[in-house]
Amino acid sequence: MNRLQRVKDTPMRLTGKTALITGATGGLGQAIARTLAAHDTRTVLTGRDTAVLAELAAELNGQVVTADITNDDDIAQLMRQAGPIDILIANAGVTAPGPLTHYTLDDIDTVLDVNLRAPMRMARLAVEQMTARGTGHLVFMSALGGRIAVPRMALYCATKHGLRGFAHAIRADLAPRGVGVSVICPIFVRDAGMVTRLPSPLPSYFPTCTAQQVADAVCQAIRDDTAEVVVAPWYVRQFTRLAGVSPAIPVQLHRLVRSARHAQAACDGLARRQTSHLL
Repeated sequence: MNRLQRVKDTPMRLTGKTALITGATGGLGQAIARTLAAHDTRTVLTGRDTAVLAELAAELNGQVVTADITNDDDIAQLMRQAGPIDILIANAGVTAPGPLTHYTLDDIDTVLDVNLRAPMRMARLAVEQMTARGTGHLVFMSALGGRIAVPRMALYCATKHGLRGFAHAIRADLAPRGVGVSVICPIFVRDAGMVTRLPSPLPSYFPTCTAQQVADAVCQAIRDDTAEVVVAPWYVRQFTRLAGVSPAIPVQLHRLVRSARHAQAACDGLARRQTSHLL
C-alpha cells in the first residue's frame, strides 16, 4: 500500500471512538465495520439492506440508522440520530461500469448523488461538530479510478476523481482545526462490490485486493492521519504515478493488455444488467 503525508503529530486512538459508516451492508462496509469494532470503536451503521444491517448491528453491538443518502432531509436526520461522531467513513457508492451511453440523465444524477454529493453533504455536517471539539476524522472511499482514467468507467471515474479532490482540499482547510481527512483508493476488491457481480470471474492475473486489506488501510489511515492510501500491488501503484504524468498512458495500455479486453466485456455485461436499478 502506498501512503501520502501525515499532518497530525498525535495519532488518533480508535478505542472508545464513535464511527458512522455509510454503505455498511456491502462487503467492504461490513469489513470496515468489523475491523473498527475489533478496535473497540462504537459503530453507527447505515446501508440499503435492512436485514443485513440489523444482523451486523447485533453482531457488533452497533447502532442502526436508516437513511436515503441522496435525500438532504434524510442526511440531516442521519447525522442527528448518529449523535456526536468522531469518525465519518463515506463508503457508500455505486459503480456505473460501461459506456456513458448506457446511462440516462437520471442515472447520471443518481451516481453523482450517491458517490459525490452525499459524502460532501455529510462531511459538511460532520465538520461542524468535529471542529467545535477540535478533533475528528473524515474518510472518503475513492478508488484507483479516482487517480487514473479507466476506459468504460467514465461516470464512475468522474465521481471518484471529484471525491478525491474534495478530500485533499478540505484536508488542508481542516488540519489547523484538529480534524484529519483521508482518502482511500483501492483497486478492484475481489470479494466485494462490482467484482462479485461480474458475469464471469476476473482472470487470476488481474490485480485485485481484498475487503480486509481496504478495512485495515482505513484504520491505519485514521490512526496515522494519512492523506491517501492506495490499496493495490506495488506495480499498479507505480503505474498510477506514470498515468498521473501522462493521462494518455491508460488509454494506450487498454489497447494492448489482454486483461483489459476481459474487463471491458465484463463491465459492459454488468452495465447492461445494472442500469435499470442503480440503487
